Amino acid sequence: MDGYFSSRLHHQLRETVRDFAEREVRPRIPEMEASRTVHHELSRMIAEQGWLGATIGHEYGGMNAGHLAKTIIIEELARVSGAMGAMVQASQLGTAKIVHFGSDEQRKTWLPAIAAGDCLPTIAVTEYESGGHVLGMEANAVRDGDDYILNGRKVYVGNSHVGDLHGVVVRTGPGSKGLTAFLVESDRPGFRTGPQQPAMGLHGFSFGELIFENCRVPAANRLGDEGDGLSVAYSSSVLYGRANLTAVSLGIHQAILEETTRFATERIRYGKPLAELPTVKLKLGQMQSRLMTARLAAYHAVHLLDQGMSCDTELMNAKLVNVESAIDSGRTAMEVHAAAGLYTDRPIERYLRDAHHIFAPAGTSDIQLLRLAEVALGQDKGSWSERLSEVVRMQPMEPAHA
Repeated sequence: MDGYFSSRLHHQLRETVRDFAEREVRPRIPEMEASRTVHHELSRMIAEQGWLGATIGHEYGGMNAGHLAKTIIIEELARVSGAMGAMVQASQLGTAKIVHFGSDEQRKTWLPAIAAGDCLPTIAVTEYESGGHVLGMEANAVRDGDDYILNGRKVYVGNSHVGDLHGVVVRTGPGSKGLTAFLVESDRPGFRTGPQQPAMGLHGFSFGELIFENCRVPAANRLGDEGDGLSVAYSSSVLYGRANLTAVSLGIHQAILEETTRFATERIRYGKPLAELPTVKLKLGQMQSRLMTARLAAYHAVHLLDQGMSCDTELMNAKLVNVESAIDSGRTAMEVHAAAGLYTDRPIERYLRDAHHIFAPAGTSDIQLLRLAEVALGQDKGSWSERLSEVVRMQPMEPAHA
């Protein structure tokens, strides 16, 4: 794919991020695995590199580098730490709502801060009772003069405990036109986070609960008009969520293959390396094939996104292929490692745990398959990428921002 999707400047960006990840992130992994809580210092350090501004325009201090560049950033971080790849992808997801729906004043206020690493944004849609059924949400906002008063809870919010600015979709009326989005600062009275809950993987990343109790928010913090909340939620998930999570899976998948080939080359059985045994070599070939196919699906989808072309279907497929293949390769890797893969002195079990965390957000594999079936049947409901193409389209990367 070199020279087809990616340019010399993309390669330079990859080298820069990989060097940072190896130097700054990898040494902190044992600490994150031991604590199983969000790593505030490392999250801020990554934000300060300016990478959260990959899809923010130059006029707001961003890189204006596009979605392929963003994919490479997330992929390279996730190759070392799925948690830190997830941190950047969640921040990028929080950025989308301001890029697409923010007022001029909101963009001028928040996008430069995000691009500079001074603000970590989130998006909060999911609730315990409604899950992926967005229209089933019950958190609400009531107009009170020049303010809105928010009440309710949101869960599985990426960057919940490190975020500075939460994009929250709540109910302001009945039906699909009754959802509205707001920007809520983390220090606003009436807002708090729930206790951090230990999870299976992504240690160092927070995806927890936001609680709103008579939280007063100025009407100026509303994203778009009343009733735009469903569009905020869906467009952020479709255009950014699926692409970003694809990138996390891709990075984890790369790490799985690298670690397994290293193990198979070093471990001696029957007087020769495991990698020379036909059964093991077949498994390595299978993993290599999966990774190549997954990367092609990922890069093709975000390339179309960068060109402002319709690519909802490609983004669905990229998320499906990357998540499923990363998990499959994780299991194959455990078969090659056998009992050695069960111990935490090797990272393969961490990669497999982390890979499972990417399954549900922005739609499970079943959801992607249902949407793809609708495409096959001619029943799809339009293209978010076409609707927002003028905002999404990016210019080629410039040397000063590589």
